[in-house]
Amino acid sequence: MTEHADGPETDKAAWAGGDAEDVAEAQRVEEQAGGVEGDTDGGHGPVINDGTAADDGGEEPIETSTEADPHAELQAQLDERTADLQRVSAEFANYRRRMDRERTAGIEAARAGVLTELLAVVDDLDRARAHGDLEEGPLRAFADKMTALLASQGVEAFGEEGDPFDPNVHEAVQDESDGGEPVLGTVLRKGYRMGERTLRTAMVIVR
Repeated sequence: MTEHADGPETDKAAWAGGDAEDVAEAQRVEEQAGGVEGDTDGGHGPVINDGTAADDGGEEPIETSTEADPHAELQAQLDERTADLQRVSAEFANYRRRMDRERTAGIEAARAGVLTELLAVVDDLDRARAHGDLEEGPLRAFADKMTALLASQGVEAFGEEGDPFDPNVHEAVQDESDGGEPVLGTVLRKGYRMGERTLRTAMVIVR
């Protein structure tokens, strides 16, 4: 084995070798330091990501839809129009019934007025019959036709001697009653009714 002599060359090589190792070691330290700094947050320490988001101090607002449903609006309009139609139909039906009642009442009133005017003629015929003037001849035929006409219109006479007195349909011109149940005595003029309508009250003497 050959031994190298000590000298300046040997010292320079040893110094050079020592510097190289120091430089390499310094580079490793810097690389490690750089890796640590890359994992820190601004040099204040490592950033720890635990998978949770930062709390902003409150819950996120829940958005609600304010847009109206067009089908619901159409259905509401349809329901409103249907209700209006039903109300108008009911009002028209009531109006028609009222007009029918008024028309019928008007016809009945007009007919009653005409028949009431004919009662004066009937009174004359009754007086003629009482005197025996209607036994025969054309006047009797006329009286029979008048009686048939009144009957066809539902007109009937009332007020016979002995009937109970009713102040609603009997006109008392004299009271000869003795305090008992009043009845009709002499009938001075017959009364006439048409259905439930009184055309004329009977003129009587009460006894």
